[in-house]
Amino acid sequence: MPHVYPLRVYYEDTDMAGIVYYANYLKFIERARSEYVREIGIDQTALKAEKDVAFAVRRLEADYVEPAQFDDVLTVETSVEAITGARMVMEQVVKRGESVLFTAIVTLVAIRLSDGTPTRLPAEIRRIAR
Repeated sequence: MPHVYPLRVYYEDTDMAGIVYYANYLKFIERARSEYVREIGIDQTALKAEKDVAFAVRRLEADYVEPAQFDDVLTVETSVEAITGARMVMEQVVKRGESVLFTAIVTLVAIRLSDGTPTRLPAEIRRIAR
């Protein structure tokens, strides 16, 4: 089952026409991923402090299907599509009710913060996120 993150569109999320500005969908799905990771028990602050590891977006493929508008109530559904030793691929879908507004396939990688180089996802994360 996907993780579901609810949100409301505020005035600050929209352009002059009252339609969600395209880049704000990336903020919506980032928030949803952060909540998903928190909910499954991954403490990103501890990961950083104890293992010098953080997640970074390596690739994102997005499809804008329909516009969201001011005051819409939306949900972001997040699910893990694939996980390997070095990356996690997630599908994220923004909906208004049952209508799909935006979809994204996001590839995350782990990096060492001390030097910015790629590293393996910690084993506990690979196990938890499955």
